[in-house]
Amino acid sequence: MSWKLSIIRLLNKSLVPNQQRALVVFTVLLLCACGKAKIPFSPITVSQTPVTTAQFTDDIDTVSTLEAKEEVHLAAQASGRIIELKIDQGDQVQPGQMLVVLDQAQIRAELADFKAQEQKNKLNWQRYEFLVPQGAASALDRDEYKAQYIASREKVKATEATLAYSNLRSPISGIVADVDVKVGDVIRSGDPFTKLIRNNRLFARVEVPATFSDRIKIGLPVFLNKTGSSDVMATGEINSVGPTVNRTTQGLLVKAAFENANGSLRNGQRLRTRVQLDTREELSVPFAAVTQTSGQSFVYRVGSFQELEDFSGNISLDKLRKLPPSTRFALQTPVTLGKLQKQRYAVTKGLKLGEQVITTNLLKLRHGMPISVKN
Repeated sequence: MSWKLSIIRLLNKSLVPNQQRALVVFTVLLLCACGKAKIPFSPITVSQTPVTTAQFTDDIDTVSTLEAKEEVHLAAQASGRIIELKIDQGDQVQPGQMLVVLDQAQIRAELADFKAQEQKNKLNWQRYEFLVPQGAASALDRDEYKAQYIASREKVKATEATLAYSNLRSPISGIVADVDVKVGDVIRSGDPFTKLIRNNRLFARVEVPATFSDRIKIGLPVFLNKTGSSDVMATGEINSVGPTVNRTTQGLLVKAAFENANGSLRNGQRLRTRVQLDTREELSVPFAAVTQTSGQSFVYRVGSFQELEDFSGNISLDKLRKLPPSTRFALQTPVTLGKLQKQRYAVTKGLKLGEQVITTNLLKLRHGMPISVKN
C-alpha cells in the first residue's frame, strides 16, 4: 500500500492539473481493486434447514355461493288476525311446533251462516223430492234445489277445514328466517310470512373453467375459506357435475356438499372456494431460503471446503484454506422452482433430499463465505 500513497503524494506536489490528477488517482485505485473477489474471514451466524419433501396440489381457486338443500317457504293456510306469534328470526323449530295462532271469530260467524243456508237448501230439495212423484212440481226445479243444497254443503265443509288451520305449525325442522308479520296483522290464506331453512347440510355452487372439465369428477375435495384468510372453514367434496357448460361464462357448474353441524356456515353465503384436482410429493425448501437475481432463483447450501473447491467460482481460496477443517461455507446454488404453497417452494432442479439450506442473514451472504450454524 506504501507505493500507492507515494504516487498520490507525488501527484499532489506536481503541476498536473486537478482533473488529470483525479483521473490518475482513480486509475490507481481501480488497479488495486482488480483480481479475485475476497471473502471476509469472520463467519456469519445463520440458521439452516434440510431439503425435504412436501405435498403440493393442483387447485382451482374461485368463489361459490352456499345453498340449503331444504328451504321451505311458509304461507298461511287460513285467513284470520294473528293473536299469537310464537317464532322470531333465528329460532330453531321442530316438526309440528306451533308457529302462529289466528283469531277466526269472523270465519266462525260465516260458518254459522253457511250452515243455516245449507239447512234451508236441504229442506227445499226434500220438499220438491216429495212433490215431483205426485205431479205437483217439476223435476227441473227439484234438480236445481238439489244442486243448491250440494253447493252449500261443500261450502260448510271447506269452512270447517279452514278452521282446522287456525293454528299454523312447522312442517319440518329448521331455522326461522325473517318473519314478515306481527301480532295484530290480518293474514289471508296463501300469504307468505316466513321460511324455514335447514342449515345442517349445505351445498356450494361452484363454477369452474370449462378447460378443467376433463379433470373434474365426483369425490374431489373442496375447501371453503373466508375472504382474506387461509384458515379452512369447512371441507367437503364434489357430489354432482353439471352436464353442460355455460355459453356466456364458459364455466362448468359443480356442487359440493358440506356438513354444518356447528352452524358456522349460512345459506346464501359467498366464500373463497378451492377445488383440489391433484396432490403429489415434491422436494421443497422454505420461502425464506430463496433469493433471486436477474430472474434466476438461488439458495445458499451449507457445504464443506472440499465442496467449495469444486464450486469455487470467482473467489480467492488462499486464506480460506487456513481455516479449521470443520469450517462450513455458504454455497450459492442456482435452483429451478415450482409452485409456492404453504410458504414452501417446490424444487424441480438444483438440490437433493437432505441437503442443508440457509434461511437467515441471506442479504449478508456471498458465495464462499464462512458461516457459523446455529444449533
